[in-house]
Amino acid sequence: MSSRDKDSYNIRSVENALLLLEALAEEGNKCSLAQLSQRLDMTKASLFRLMATFENHGFVERGQRSGEYQLGMAAYEVSQKLLSKMTLLRKAKPVMAQLVRQCEETVYLVVQRGMDALFLEISDNDQKVKIVPLTSQRFPIDSCASGRIFLAFDEANQELLDHRPHLADTIVKCRKQKYCIDHNGVGEGSTCMAVPIFESGEHLVGCLALVAPSFRMNEERIQKELLPALKAAGEMISARLGFNAYAPRGVA
Repeated sequence: MSSRDKDSYNIRSVENALLLLEALAEEGNKCSLAQLSQRLDMTKASLFRLMATFENHGFVERGQRSGEYQLGMAAYEVSQKLLSKMTLLRKAKPVMAQLVRQCEETVYLVVQRGMDALFLEISDNDQKVKIVPLTSQRFPIDSCASGRIFLAFDEANQELLDHRPHLADTIVKCRKQKYCIDHNGVGEGSTCMAVPIFESGEHLVGCLALVAPSFRMNEERIQKELLPALKAAGEMISARLGFNAYAPRGVA
């Protein structure tokens, strides 16, 4: 079904409800109806009716004193059930944990969502100084190393790449090296390294990203310690998903 056909089946009230849940998830902290009304360009009356429905089913909780809203436990339960069924996540988590123990830096599983790179899952480290957690955050696909992995290795993104000629050399280099690095792409003072994750059939399903403060990421450490470990971890996850690393690649 084409995107145009799908749009014709949209139900406005359901779409507004989903946009509201996404807004609450992205805010992280509690929100007032006024803040949500301004962000979503919806009336407070419409938002109140949606909130009351969500609250009755446990998807939203309202502060007794402040009157502000946040996601409820029902939303958390649904998300956890979904994540528990994701083969990619099940296969990746043990490898991510091992990589963190090896490198003592934070590691993320990243997937593409629309034109963004979504930092889906974290395996954190015990360092005292580290980048603020990026879990559930999205970054434009062309703005960070993780996003550029999707541009480089997923043929479905060719049209997006065609509209970004300034990235041509970066993408060619990324394909040749099979990794990408950025500085400040996911936050000031950060360095992010990303490698692709494939499943059988040479299909890109995500990427593995290591994120750390730039002052710990000197070139010698990156090349001798971190990149080899990150590449090996990415290859291990791909192998667990049925990818044959020795088969001819479809992307030049």
